[in-house]
Order: sequence, then C-alpha cells, then structure tokens
Amino acid sequence: MGRPEKPVNRAVPARARLADFLRSRKTAAGLTYDQMARLPQTKGVPSAATLKRAASGDAVPSWDTVEEFILMTLTKDEEFGGGLTTGLQQGLDLWIRARRATRAPYDVHKAPDPTLISSRADLSRALRRQHIWAGYPTPGEMQSIVGAWSLPASTARRVIAGDTLPVDPHQTAAFLRACYVLELAELEPWLHAAVRAHGYGVRWVRAHRSAAEVITVASTQASPGNSVSGNVVSSKEVRAESAA
Repeated sequence: MGRPEKPVNRAVPARARLADFLRSRKTAAGLTYDQMARLPQTKGVPSAATLKRAASGDAVPSWDTVEEFILMTLTKDEEFGGGLTTGLQQGLDLWIRARRATRAPYDVHKAPDPTLISSRADLSRALRRQHIWAGYPTPGEMQSIVGAWSLPASTARRVIAGDTLPVDPHQTAAFLRACYVLELAELEPWLHAAVRAHGYGVRWVRAHRSAAEVITVASTQASPGNSVSGNVVSSKEVRAESAA
C-alpha cells in the first residue's frame, strides 16, 4: 500500500476546490495515479506525476490535463446516466475560477455587464474585462479554442491590448467563446451590445436577431423545467449573418 497522499495545498481556496474535485473523482473511480496514466483508451494521457500535481492544489493545471483527468475517472453511473457533460462543466467552472484567482487583479469581483455598453470604447473595455474574468487565456490558447480562421492569435492580442475591436459579429463571438462565454443565452446580450456600439450596422443587427431567434425557438421547444442556457455557441448563424 502506497504512502498517504499529501493534503491539498489550501493557500488559494479556488485552486484547492479544483484539487478537491479532482481527488474526489479519482476516489470515486477507485484508481491510483499510476493506473490512470496507464489507461489504454485515453489519448494523450498525462503522466502519473502530472496527474498528481494537478490534484495537489500547488498550481493550476492546464485545461487539457483537467479534461483528461475527468475523462479517465468517468464512473459507470456517469457513463450510463449521461453525467459526463455535467462533470466536464463543473470541472471547467472550477478551473476558470482557479485561474481567475491566480491571474486576475484583486479588484475584479464580477463579470462585465454587456447591457451597460453603449459605445465602441465601452465594448473594448468590456471585452478586455471579460478576458480578465476568464482567467487571462493567452492569445495562443484562444486561437486553439476557436481556430485560427475564427480568431488569429495576433488579433486576439490586439483586442486584449485595446488596440482594435473584432472586425465582425463572427469574430466577436469567437473572442467571447475563447473567453468562455459558451452558451448562446450569454452571447446574445453581447451581440446586442455590439449592435449599439457599432451604430446599429446592418450585419450586427442581423447577427443579433439570428441569435435571439435561436433562443426563442429553443425556449418554445423546451420541455417544462428545462432551460435554454445549455445552447452552446456554435457561431454558425453568427458567421452566416455577418457575411450577409
């Protein structure tokens, strides 16, 4: 029997909560770090040492490591009960909170409110604030999330610096998605804000209308008790409208 695992480092509470979450999954799956690292069905498996560090609370691991950790500790109940999505969403939320706690300034206590945006300067500040709230993803990370065609790292860097704004609704949606605005219901008020900031330009109005219509349809089709907040941003409608 191996030595007991060191206690989670609780110097940063948000980081500790992520570590607790990962350890609880490992315990539920009944696996050791060595066993996890040897799983044949998982691609790109991190080493046992990397997995152990991820659940230590000493630092914030990469999202790729957290995602692999969750996939490797999938329980039978999750597999047959459709709980994998919930586990990944919970892990992503904890990971973003941990990154925010270790990267964002201490005076950032809430996400920006897109309903307060009325000008291009407001939009620029709010996008930069959302980037901070998302835990400062690097331009390279942002490009990897949404693809170089949607948001080149060089463009993301200029938006973060406040030197430019996304050029169209599709790029705006891509920047926000790279800052973990992942649901259409969250994106819609941002597109509405962009409409105001860009003086009600036709392509911006069309993109916002398209997003609002998708939400309306999803809402009317949803069964009682369900929410439309689970509609993940795909940007297809936004891209089509911005090209019109």
